[in-house]
Amino acid sequence: HVQLVESGGGSVQAGGSLRLSCSASGFTFDEHDMGWYRQAPGNECELASTIRRDGATYYADSVKGRFTISLDAAANTLYLQMDSLRPEDTAIYYCASAAYNSNWSRLEKRYYKYWGQGTQVTVS
Repeated sequence: HVQLVESGGGSVQAGGSLRLSCSASGFTFDEHDMGWYRQAPGNECELASTIRRDGATYYADSVKGRFTISLDAAANTLYLQMDSLRPEDTAIYYCASAAYNSNWSRLEKRYYKYWGQGTQVTVS
């Protein structure tokens, strides 16, 4: 039974930092690709960052240079370190995972089968 639980969201001033965590169970990181998505009010859910099973990372242009995705395999926890936060980063952030499949790109939302409940990030 796969479960993803996010934490670490909150309110911060522009220029500040937050670190999001996603506690994973029911699989190991060498079995699943992982991603962080976010959804701002009135906007579609958009990809922020991914990390593949082999450790390769991807960042959307909007977060590149400011966000860092990482994982702790021993703790089965995924992280998103967010620095130099901007008001436009305000959104609900979701952790997502999927076993590899060749039908879709890892950059597509439909690639990810499992989702957490989300954690709110507010930047003012």
